[in-house]
Amino acid sequence: MANDGEGPSVRIGGISGSAFSIGGSGNTNTVHHGGTGASAPGAAELLEAVLELRAALVRLPRGEDRTGLDTELDEVAGELEEAGEVRPGMAARLRGALTRWAPLVESVSAATALGELLVSLGG
Repeated sequence: MANDGEGPSVRIGGISGSAFSIGGSGNTNTVHHGGTGASAPGAAELLEAVLELRAALVRLPRGEDRTGLDTELDEVAGELEEAGEVRPGMAARLRGALTRWAPLVESVSAATALGELLVSLGG
């Protein structure tokens, strides 16, 4: 907000991982930024979600789409087991896979759980 010389001026450069309230004259607006405040999931939690989705896919008909997603999930699970950490770009890769095969996984609750973890990772 620019200061026109007739009132107070406010400048907000950036806010990360916080909650704040803005208001005056009895009006208050609270904004929560950064989700629940919980830390990003670790490799073990992400691996568990990937394996749960992989297991849920077994109940779906086998096809080219499922084979592609199975392969991608297996690769990520292997990387998580080997490295024991979420490497840069991994969350974006998983998000891309879920987006690419959305029609296949949209009814699988394990895909929703994995998607929520990816949101908290920001990938």
